[in-house]
Amino acid sequence: MPDTMAISSVGTAPHPGAGSGLRPDRFDRDGQDQLVDVQDLQAALPGIKRLRNWAHEALALQPGESAVDIGSGSGSEVMAFAELVGPTGTAMGVEPDPHLLAAAERRAAQAGSTAKFVTGDAYGLPFGSDSFDAALCERVFQHLTAPARAVGEIARVLKPGGRVVLTDSDWGTAIVHPGDRSVVHEVIETMIAGTTNPFAGRKLAGQLTAAGLVVDDIGSHALIQDGSVGAGALVARIADRAVARHAITEKQRDQLLADLEAGARTGDIHLSVTIFAVLAHKPA
Repeated sequence: MPDTMAISSVGTAPHPGAGSGLRPDRFDRDGQDQLVDVQDLQAALPGIKRLRNWAHEALALQPGESAVDIGSGSGSEVMAFAELVGPTGTAMGVEPDPHLLAAAERRAAQAGSTAKFVTGDAYGLPFGSDSFDAALCERVFQHLTAPARAVGEIARVLKPGGRVVLTDSDWGTAIVHPGDRSVVHEVIETMIAGTTNPFAGRKLAGQLTAAGLVVDDIGSHALIQDGSVGAGALVARIADRAVARHAITEKQRDQLLADLEAGARTGDIHLSVTIFAVLAHKPA
């Protein structure tokens, strides 16, 4: 149930901004287009929209300021930044995936946006120190093996007084209902075991503080899967993985999926994960 849980039928590719080992160069054109589609569908989720609205309000960009989105995907947030900072400001996106980068550049050109995009990742931002008034990094940290290094890079490129919003999932908050609690536990543990940094959300504030930044606010939102889809393809895949690692039996998997389908029919179903958002600033 990653952040794509409500669109599990289109796949669960890692966030490309993570430098997480995703190899888009192996995709054919349809695969490349699907990667962009996944980004668009994620952005359309109500929970993601609310978190992004929170981030924009927290960053409070002003005309003439400079802002960067780290792991900018198909570019929607950078284009929003460009509108806010205006022609005298700077809006940059950093994205390692060449296909998402190309899609973002194409969209910005079509919209007449001043948004700019560069190749890079969270570990090596291609900018000098003290470059930006504001930074955003959304759902990247759960894929990072060295999140402290990434926070250090963000702190480096922020100007004194600059602010940042980090948002990420915390898979320790995942809920799957109904189902036998011991079986559900093993399925969630399988999800956690397969995620590079599964408790990223709860660690953001501490990592920002350790990098010398000052935490100003923390928000959260539960991403809730549409109950009408039942277990969904993603939960089924995770349950299969749990069987493969001998955490549950095939019979337990089948019963869990049957319980979730029954719950979907009666309205007694809940699948969610909580995303946390942290606002911090670099002391002047």
